[in-house]
Amino acid sequence: MVNSAFPEIPLEAWRPTKNTLHLYCQIVGKIRLAMHPWLNHWWHVPLYVTPRGLSTHTIPYAGGDFEIEFDLGEHVLRIQTSSNQIEDFALYDGLSVADFYSSIFANLAKIGINPTINPVPYEAPSTTPFDENSENKSYDKEYVERFHRTLVTVDGLLTKFRDRFIGKSTPVHMFWHSFDLALTRFSGKRAPTRDSAGMVEREAYSHEVISFGFWFGDDNVPAPAFYSYTAPEPAGLADETLSPSAAKWQESNGSRMALLMYDDVRTADDPNRMVLDFLESTYQAGAKRADWDINEFSSNAAA
Repeated sequence: MVNSAFPEIPLEAWRPTKNTLHLYCQIVGKIRLAMHPWLNHWWHVPLYVTPRGLSTHTIPYAGGDFEIEFDLGEHVLRIQTSSNQIEDFALYDGLSVADFYSSIFANLAKIGINPTINPVPYEAPSTTPFDENSENKSYDKEYVERFHRTLVTVDGLLTKFRDRFIGKSTPVHMFWHSFDLALTRFSGKRAPTRDSAGMVEREAYSHEVISFGFWFGDDNVPAPAFYSYTAPEPAGLADETLSPSAAKWQESNGSRMALLMYDDVRTADDPNRMVLDFLESTYQAGAKRADWDINEFSSNAAA
C-alpha cells in the first residue's frame, strides 16, 4: 500500500502548475527579502511550510507585523497584519503571474504596505518580468494539494532529523529561487571562497556545510528526489556507502550529490525510516570526509 503522506507527484503531470506556483512564490519571497531584516546565510529570504500551505512567517513593517500565506487548502493568498487587517484573493487555474503580481501589490497597498522589489525572476522557469508574464497561468488544484501534502511530510522528516544535531543549523525552509525544501548543518569552520563566487554564494557558503533537502524535479533530475551535498566537497566523498541501497551519488555542476528518488521512498514498506537512514548516511559520509567532530555535534536523539 502506498502511504497517503507520500502522494504520487510525477513532474511532467504538473510541470505547468509547478512553474506557475514557483513564480508566485518568487514574488512573495522577494517581498520578504525586501522587507525582513537581514539574517546570516540568507535566512531572511525563504518561505516556511505551514498546516495550510506556505508562509513568509512574520515580517516587521511600520504598522507592526504582517504575514503572507499561501492557503493551499482554500486556494487563496492571504495577507494578515498584527492589527488584524486581512486581505486575500483566490488562486485558480488561469491566474497569470502578471495578475498575481498586480493583485498582491494592490492588496498590500490597501493595508499601507508598499514594498519595492526587482520584478525579474531569479533562476526560475521564466525570465519574463512578473508584471509582464501572462503565459504562466496553470493552477491544478489537485496537484497543488499533493504538493502541499508532500511538503508537510518532508518538513516533518527534516525537522525530526534536525533534532539529532546540536551544532549550528538552519531551520527547515523553502528557498524560492530553486523551489526546494532544505536543511543545512554547519561545522563552525570558515570555508574558502571560490574566485568566481557571486554575492549569494559567498554568503550562503561562507562556512563549511552539509545540506539536505527535497525538490520536485527539474530538467537535470526530472523526478522528485531527496538530496544531500557537502560544501566544500571533501576528497573521497563519493566513495562513502549510502543507505538505503537505492540511494546513489550523482555528479551535479562538477560536484557530487547524493540522491534518493521519491518514488523509491513512497512505495517502500517504511518510507520514514528510509528517508531518515538516507539523511543520516549522507551526514556521516560528509562529516567523516570533511573531518567534522561528529561526537561533539551529536544530540544522542533516538534514530
